[in-house]
Amino acid sequence: MTTPTPLPDTTPPRAWVWVQLAIGWLPVWALATVLMMAVHGESFAGAAPGALRLVAGAAALGVFVHRFAASHPWPAPMRAGFVARHLAALTLYASGCIVSYSAIESLIRRQLVFVVGPGVGAFFATGAWFYLMVVAVAYAGQSAARASRLAALEARGQLAALRGQIHPHFLFNALHTVVQLIPVDPRGASRAAELLADVLRRAVSEPRDSVTLAQEWAFVRDYLEIQRIRFGDRLRTSDALDPAALACRLPAFALQTLVENAVRHAAAPRVEPTTLVIVARIEDGALVVSVSDDGPGADVAAIAGSTGTGLRRLREQLKWLHGGAAALALVSQRGAGFTARLSVPRADGVEANDLDE
Repeated sequence: MTTPTPLPDTTPPRAWVWVQLAIGWLPVWALATVLMMAVHGESFAGAAPGALRLVAGAAALGVFVHRFAASHPWPAPMRAGFVARHLAALTLYASGCIVSYSAIESLIRRQLVFVVGPGVGAFFATGAWFYLMVVAVAYAGQSAARASRLAALEARGQLAALRGQIHPHFLFNALHTVVQLIPVDPRGASRAAELLADVLRRAVSEPRDSVTLAQEWAFVRDYLEIQRIRFGDRLRTSDALDPAALACRLPAFALQTLVENAVRHAAAPRVEPTTLVIVARIEDGALVVSVSDDGPGADVAAIAGSTGTGLRRLREQLKWLHGGAAALALVSQRGAGFTARLSVPRADGVEANDLDE
């Protein structure tokens, strides 16, 4: 039994999070250095170490502020309790900054140092500013992550809607093939019905957004066998699939869509034989799959503007799965055949869901 492909985990590795935090505090250290130079009239060499000691403690305590913000999501609408908790946390954080700075100074000077007197207010205000900065960054990150999840869910919904369009479309065409065979070739119709049952089982039960080319090719071979029963010698096929390409992933039903388009628009309207050439290879870090026919050709501009073709649905699949990193190119001239060329970023490997088949 298969299960839907889970949404990708966009959480960065923990080590990278620490690197990002360190980089994020560098401008704060630079600003604190400039402020100390301006207020105390110190040189850079004199102000920079003191600013570093101040920022180091603030950065260490900032980790706890990040966790606090993560455990207290931004409410809608704003609540008094949320503000009160952050005011309490701000007080603790600013006080902690004073204590940490005093502790670092004590270790360096090897004597007890504690910030007291008129200067404590400035240190507290600086700590409060650090707190607000850390909290703002934390909630901005939460907002960005939430937007990313919503975009992923929207893409998943769009892909599910597209599958809902593909399945009835495919079912109608496949059943039409069997119906056409019944009066002229009952035995062929029986064989086609058996193949159709297997093909439809896989088509309707396929929950994944992407499959390996090897899986898609096995599906397409059965589909082509049904079409050969229908067309006989009028449909010929030739394939050249690079073994390295078979492990690459592509949108589910992508190759079937290209092949079905060629059968419908090249083989079906003609009496003379039609040859389909299916090629797959790795090219410049991408999986490139092309389906060519020697049929009557078509008006590419008209196809691109159509709102009811399998190729349009495939373009939408590519957009939601890969954005601008994937492409579907159509090349044709009237009377000179038709070629559909699909390119998707290379992604190898079998997912856990694939092993359930």
